[in-house]
Amino acid sequence: YRHFHGTSCYALPRNPPRPCCGDLSLHSTHRIMGTGGYSRKKGARSKIKKYKRKFWLSNRPKDTDQIQDEIEKSEETGKEIKFEYDDDLPGGGQFFCVETGKHFADAKALADHKKSRYYKRRCKELKEEKYTQDTADWAGGMTKEVLPPAHGKKK
Repeated sequence: YRHFHGTSCYALPRNPPRPCCGDLSLHSTHRIMGTGGYSRKKGARSKIKKYKRKFWLSNRPKDTDQIQDEIEKSEETGKEIKFEYDDDLPGGGQFFCVETGKHFADAKALADHKKSRYYKRRCKELKEEKYTQDTADWAGGMTKEVLPPAHGKKK
């Protein structure tokens, strides 16, 4: 193989000689051993369905019925939903939005979030009637008929 400047690949030394004095910074010809390159391209799994699903499920927001349950419980007990200080949560877990179920780093971020379209939409969804199993059965066509007793009342 020939390069554009006329020299061939085989004419160049593959491993340059080690420095004689042991000082690596003085010699530009010395190669330092590394840990190796990254074997897979970053983002290579972004198009594979099972990895997409796994990533989405791990970052999925809470469902509206779960949030409605939490709000009902807090209203019954009369206590607000609060978290103890936790270093793993953003802002130590002190800035939590109940409606969306998200933690924020500071009060300003929480205030900005409460002005967002996502927050307003979520509040509107939470005001709707709670989705129950009876509603699901009705929507699926599984209505519960009340039939008269087959053999009449026993005396």
